[in-house]
Amino acid sequence: MLNSSSIISSSQDERQARMIPAGVLFPFVLVTGLFFLWGMPNNLNDVLIRQFMKSFALSRFQAGLVQFAFYLGYFLLATPAALLMRRYGYKFGFVTGLALFGGGALLFWPAALAQRYGFFLGALFVIASGLSFLETAANPYVAQMGDPASAARRLNFAQAFNPLGSISGVLIGTVFIFSGIELNGKQIASMKAAGTYAGYLRHETMRVVTPYLVIAGVALAWAVLIAVTRFPRIESEHEGEAGDHGSFGELLTQPHFLFAVLAQFMYVGAQVGTWSYFIPYVQETTHQPEKIAGYFLTGTLAAFGIGRFSSAAIMRYVRPDRLMGGYALVNVALLMMGVTLPGWIGMWAIFLTSFFMSVMYPTIFALGIEGLGRNTKIGGSLIVMSIVGGAILTLGMGLVAQQWHSYALAYLVPLLGYCVVALFSFAGAGIAAQRGKVEAC
Repeated sequence: MLNSSSIISSSQDERQARMIPAGVLFPFVLVTGLFFLWGMPNNLNDVLIRQFMKSFALSRFQAGLVQFAFYLGYFLLATPAALLMRRYGYKFGFVTGLALFGGGALLFWPAALAQRYGFFLGALFVIASGLSFLETAANPYVAQMGDPASAARRLNFAQAFNPLGSISGVLIGTVFIFSGIELNGKQIASMKAAGTYAGYLRHETMRVVTPYLVIAGVALAWAVLIAVTRFPRIESEHEGEAGDHGSFGELLTQPHFLFAVLAQFMYVGAQVGTWSYFIPYVQETTHQPEKIAGYFLTGTLAAFGIGRFSSAAIMRYVRPDRLMGGYALVNVALLMMGVTLPGWIGMWAIFLTSFFMSVMYPTIFALGIEGLGRNTKIGGSLIVMSIVGGAILTLGMGLVAQQWHSYALAYLVPLLGYCVVALFSFAGAGIAAQRGKVEAC
């Protein structure tokens, strides 16, 4: 059995392990850039929800279909992506994902010309299908491209660039998509009588085209760059070689993995729901215009980015599961304030949750795939599939907001999500830690 001194030594080794191994810096930079790229469409959705509510006169629930279509792509494509990459490797996943990402963004142009909400949902599904490839490949690739002891810290560092993309996406949406024109019922009736309302709606819809065409160009250019770059082979690059395929059945015997899937489902739902309805919450409770609300959303994403970078440093001294658990409990308290004290106090409380949620996705992912061996790709794909929580919980928030006419009460849904994350942090992650100690005996 391990004695106390060896456990302490192991803990010290984990904190001092080199985060980025020598010789893989450029591939690491290229893959880390993907975290930035997929952050842009993820949070442009928060702007699209508000924009489509105007341009297509949608209800709160109908607007929530933006996130449903988006995260459905993650859910349906994650496992096929993992199976294809098990055969063709991670690089194939990167290039395929970027091609789908860029192609889906290009579809925004014909969707806008057709003036059909359903076409936009289809384009978002294609974008998310591409992002599913990217996340299924990038997260385990980064986690495994160095010392396992520094996997959570390395993944948190790479994920820290995701909120920078998110901030860029929201800023692009706020500046270039939001027109700042918000009509009341009397003005709408007047424009309908004058025959100008349809033109207004068309103008608002067309505002989404240019940002997505630019994003498409960047994604396709990045695909070419990755295609011509040589990537180092890592241990589980082709899990299917020599008959070593792994199995879903084996994953069902891993309690810490199953708990991680549930925790990720609830966390992503909490994160996506929090940001999706933040602009409407700000407008409803503080009566600020859409552009000001958009800048507040940008600010909370900046807090998220600060949290990501700081957590990578803090994890040199604090165990990742303990840090995540403490942050989850803080968010439970902050969201309770957002629900019970709607207005400026509640807004700032919800604003601060982004800092504390920042550590959760990469830490749950790293803890979930720990010790999976040949099942790493398919295990990672199931954790990515759990991102569908962003669709389910966001729709749930929309239903609550529509039924009770209150965006504040809708934040009870993400509050529940953080309760599950806290439980995983203090119980589920401990299962994995105890398992690791037993195996080391």
